[in-house]
Amino acid sequence: MSDNQPKKKLVGPWQSLHVVIWLIGIYILASRGWWWPGILVLVAISTLYEAFLRSLVPQAYIDEKPATPVTSGQGMTPPPVATNPTPVSASNINEHRLDLLPQVCPACNGPIRGHEVKWTGPQSANCPYCGTNLPMNKA
Repeated sequence: MSDNQPKKKLVGPWQSLHVVIWLIGIYILASRGWWWPGILVLVAISTLYEAFLRSLVPQAYIDEKPATPVTSGQGMTPPPVATNPTPVSASNINEHRLDLLPQVCPACNGPIRGHEVKWTGPQSANCPYCGTNLPMNKA
C-alpha cells in the first residue's frame, strides 16, 4: 500500500471472523505443538482471508482516519509558530570565552569542559558537578 492511499481497517463481522481464525489457529498450534512452521501457515491463512475480503467484499473495510495529536484541553489550538526567527549575530556566537575557564574546579577538583559547564553570563560559568561559580583565568 502506498503512502498516499488511506489505510483501511477491517470492521464488523469480518473483523470478528478474522479474530476467530487466529484464536482457533493458536489453539491448534498450542494443543498439537506445531509452533514451527505452523505459525507461518496461520499467517498465510490470515493474509489469504484479508486478500479475499479486499477483492470480493470491499465494504468489509473502512478508511482509517489519520491520527491527530492529543492536546491537553478540548478545542485548544496550538500556539502560533514564529515565522521570522531572530537573527544570530557574530557577537552572540562567540560570547563564551572557553579559554578563560580553569582546568579543574577549585571546590571539587572536577574536570572542567566548556560544553558541560552551566554558563551564567558571557564570561561566567558554574561547575557542572558542584555548582560553584568558577573563577575565570586572566586573559
